Amino acid sequence: MKKITLFLALIALFTTVNLFSQSVWKQDPNHSKLGFTVTHFSISDITGYFTKFDVNITSSQADFSDAVIELTADINSINTGIEARDNHLKTADFFDAATYPTMTFKSTSIEKSGDKQYKLKGNLTMHGITKEITVDMNYRGTVQNPMANNADVAGIQIIGSLKRSDFNIGSKFPEFVISDEVRIKADGEFSKK
Repeated sequence: MKKITLFLALIALFTTVNLFSQSVWKQDPNHSKLGFTVTHFSISDITGYFTKFDVNITSSQADFSDAVIELTADINSINTGIEARDNHLKTADFFDAATYPTMTFKSTSIEKSGDKQYKLKGNLTMHGITKEITVDMNYRGTVQNPMANNADVAGIQIIGSLKRSDFNIGSKFPEFVISDEVRIKADGEFSKK
């Protein structure tokens, strides 16, 4: 009985230590961007981004090799530089922001693919549809910010692509007009909470 009690106590201790060693990192909105690019008429790229989004990264490793990433973006904050286009993107022709005001992502696994490079898998929910996607995650390093009492700041970049047809976005518009492939590029600076 004493051995079982000791064993259970050790498990509880290791679990507690593991929980306390996890750090939560939050993006600096002034130095972070969530962007996308589509091709128009097969000849030119149109780029946009979401101005309001929230990202949390939980990790116990200094190189973020066990990172869990959660993102929520406000669809109504979409910005392509053209107000009329942004307003159209918010309608039922595309994102239907009145019905689906947010887009979310939660990672489910991370796998090393190179020096400071990872394959990040997770569930993306957009336009009421959830699909698993895989993106490239680059850990760009951690530095000390002299403007914030030398607090640690980590750089993370996400690059990938998805098909808008998988999320039933812009189904009235053929691929010749707007590419089905949507390229994603997100850059962020993160500080511990």
